[in-house]
Formats: sequence, C-alpha cells, structure tokens
Amino acid sequence: QVQLVESGGGLVQPGGSLRLSCAAPREIFRLSTAGWYRQAPGKQRELVALINSVESTNYRESVKGRFAISRDNNKSTVDLHMNNLKPEDTAVYYCYVNRGTIYWGQGTQVTVSS
Repeated sequence: QVQLVESGGGLVQPGGSLRLSCAAPREIFRLSTAGWYRQAPGKQRELVALINSVESTNYRESVKGRFAISRDNNKSTVDLHMNNLKPEDTAVYYCYVNRGTIYWGQGTQVTVSS
C-alpha cells in the first residue's frame, strides 16, 4: 500500500510560520502533480497549493503571497512553507500526489491561535 508520510504540523500564533513536508515513494512521485489540501471542521476539503512535474504552481487565492510550495525530486518530497499564518488557516492539511492514481497522506493538524 502506498504511503505518504507527512510532518510539520502544530500550534502557532497568528503571524507565525510553519513548514509541512510530505515524503512519497519514488516510483509515484516522478512525473506527478503533488500538493496540499486542507479541511477545517464542518467544511469541505479544499485545494491549498499544487506543483507539477515541471514545477508550475497553483495556489488558492487566500494563501497567495503567504504560502510557497516546493518539491525535491531527488528526495521525492513536497513541502509547503506557510508564513503570516491566520486563524482561518486552521485545518487538517493533507498531502496529495496524482500520478494518474491519486494518493493522500494521513493528514497533519495545523492550528493558528493566540
């Protein structure tokens, strides 16, 4: 069974920063589109950021200028650098890898609160 391993969630004050990281098996990460979704309590899962195999990126409007997605094809990892975090960013963040088949991580909690 394919497993995506996430790390880096936690509790941070408004205005703070966090970095999420996701490691995927090499055989599915190559040529994939990878990224992050999030789901807040009582809400649907929503796209946060995507990066494709040629490193073109796509962000939801509310995180543009604050979040940055990157990938390392040698390590088969995709990272999400989150700056100037706001309470409305609080959610469970899920790693996503699409190589024809879609794979999800188990989710990591991000809580932005004073």
